Amino acid sequence: MKKKTNSQRTIRGRRAMLSLMLILVMTFVSAGITGCGMNASKPLSEYWSADSASAESLRNYVTKVTNKKDAENFIPVEDRIAVFDMDGTLTCETFYTYYDTMMFINYCLTDHPERVSDELKAAAAEIRPGYTAGEELARNFAKAYAGMTVQELYDYAVQFGQKNTDSFNNMRYIDGFYLPMVELVKYLYDNDFTIYVVSGTERTTTRAIVANSPISEYVSPAHVIGTEFEVKVKGNEDVPSNMDYKYADGDELVFTGGFVQKNLNANKTIWIEREIGQYPVLAFGNSGSDTSMMNYALDSRNPYPSQAYMIVADDAEREWGRQDWEEKSSAYVEQGYVPISMKNDFAKIYPDGVTISDEQFVEPEEAPAEEAEEEPLAGAA
Repeated sequence: MKKKTNSQRTIRGRRAMLSLMLILVMTFVSAGITGCGMNASKPLSEYWSADSASAESLRNYVTKVTNKKDAENFIPVEDRIAVFDMDGTLTCETFYTYYDTMMFINYCLTDHPERVSDELKAAAAEIRPGYTAGEELARNFAKAYAGMTVQELYDYAVQFGQKNTDSFNNMRYIDGFYLPMVELVKYLYDNDFTIYVVSGTERTTTRAIVANSPISEYVSPAHVIGTEFEVKVKGNEDVPSNMDYKYADGDELVFTGGFVQKNLNANKTIWIEREIGQYPVLAFGNSGSDTSMMNYALDSRNPYPSQAYMIVADDAEREWGRQDWEEKSSAYVEQGYVPISMKNDFAKIYPDGVTISDEQFVEPEEAPAEEAEEEPLAGAA
């Protein structure tokens, strides 16, 4: 038997060391331990608090319904439908109010006052915190954008999003998406859920916001449902229907100023049924106008396990939340929803550098009477 040389022993030792290192690496990976930290591979761990009960609830749900071996709870990929409200659920609604309302104010009073009536200017100037975002105001939105093509409204919504909001420091309107909710949407998308955004904001505006947001990769324009304004082929706006007109190359689709339907409350349920055609299995909202959508997902006739989550705006330091956690969460639990606390469940809400301003809303100064006609309430927002 030949005696091993020192060189052979060295090679053998190196091989053993490499094998040991490989085993250790594989062990660390299987345990979820990486160079990014202990929780790097744990879903909903980057922007969610480590002890978040709502995040754990969702992790458990997704694990259950994506497990083919769990015959009782497994949901086929084609039926994994998740619906999200937008304002206050996915993105900030307090600068000092909804994106679409601030856009309307800016359009009427700052960007294009020459295009709208005095009545619409007055309606925009009267909006204050605590106003009602109902159908009457949505009808004014539709009137303001009359004559614009669908593409023009889309482009204006994107353009408006580049403006800085006065309610936050270092934030444009388009930057208001909650980081934990972006992480959540991606988590569901990675688990083969189809994501729908079901918003009270007009559909074209919602599409523009979503397409220029961190969730753009996960939500198709076809999966955006919103408030509907009337659209017709340009030159045929005054006829009851475009049924007798055939679209030709180069034709433009324009908003007529007509209003179809506000997508809130039970209307959300109706549009989900009409456009999706089945019960969603997950629903996310933040207000009473979302409860119909929540209840639709939780309907006892839903053939699959379902859950609904409601965000409580209770963080008054990083956000403008003034809701009482105890009151809201207990009410939501009673209705069968899982409450999410912005204060306690969101480890981080916005990117670094974004903070709330000293004041959420600054009362606009009225222009002197002699200047009012020339510059009607410019800068009111």
